[in-house]
Amino acid sequence: MTQRVLVTAGASGIGREIVRAFAATGARLAVCDIDVPALSALKAQLPGIATFACDVGRRADVERLVPAAVEALDGLDVLVNNAGIGGPTSPVEQFPPEDWDRVMQVNLTGTFDVTRLAIPHLKRSPAASIVIMSSAAGRYGYPNRSAYSASKWALVGFAKTLAIELGEFGIRANAILPGAVDGERLRRVYAGRAEVSGQPMETVLAAAMAGQSLKRFVDPRDVAQLAVFLASDAGKSISGQTLNIDNDIQKA
Repeated sequence: MTQRVLVTAGASGIGREIVRAFAATGARLAVCDIDVPALSALKAQLPGIATFACDVGRRADVERLVPAAVEALDGLDVLVNNAGIGGPTSPVEQFPPEDWDRVMQVNLTGTFDVTRLAIPHLKRSPAASIVIMSSAAGRYGYPNRSAYSASKWALVGFAKTLAIELGEFGIRANAILPGAVDGERLRRVYAGRAEVSGQPMETVLAAAMAGQSLKRFVDPRDVAQLAVFLASDAGKSISGQTLNIDNDIQKA
């Protein structure tokens, strides 16, 4: 069966690797992102994909996206909820309320809206799967990252609830919890941590690596392969699970 896959925020980072990994299996793909130039670049690399400009934090955008993606794919088998933002690095008492709202709107409410609208189409699939991108921040707290961590904890609960509600329709739902994934976004996070702590970047990076059993950051391509596995027939007996993909030995 040729899978029909919708990936949110699929034009860069982990999302782009997920799109590439599914494309390598022969899947048909619909990809949305807020970054239109990045979408165009991805389309040039993978001409067969359908692309849509969409801010998942805007309900009106999502309500246009899902029907258009389903029409382009002629159905839907796999939903990968990858869209998410980090928000500022700040202690709770100084955290701008508007930034808190924006993180929740994108990470949590956006995932809810995309999933809510996708479910009727997934019910028509013979082997449907929902993959939600949470984070290691959904396992334990992160100082100065309250909005991000809270949203990622909430996504774990959402994934488990989906698995319970949708199991009778043969729809699986799981959450992936990556640790420190290499890339530009991670560098921005550590830069913010260095600024708040007053420590040099080298010290912050060394402290992060001290808790890693493998002394390297997670390859985003490995996260992508886990998403493909969960949506494949090999993952047909896995649902309602949180799958960690990190090297963390301090907080396991």
